[in-house]
Amino acid sequence: MPAELQQGEAAFTANCARCHGERGIGTTQGPPLVHKIYEPNHHGDPAFQRAAANGVRAHHWQFGDMPKIDGVTPDDVDQVIKYIRWLQRQAGIM
Repeated sequence: MPAELQQGEAAFTANCARCHGERGIGTTQGPPLVHKIYEPNHHGDPAFQRAAANGVRAHHWQFGDMPKIDGVTPDDVDQVIKYIRWLQRQAGIM
């Protein structure tokens, strides 16, 4: 992984991985973010910012609503987005 993504990976691990899984592969509590539904043409970067800041009602999956994530800044989320987009590219999604 490129060094410039380490901050995003750390923020993802601390704030997102519990539900979205290691490297964004999903868990029984949350959907995979390394999935075509979350590619930029369907869920652009602002959607990730809104989800972290406000939470989001379940609409694609049966995991329930996502709560807002307290304690993360918009910059933290920007770093997470860069990491997720890199993971998606590695998986051939985008």
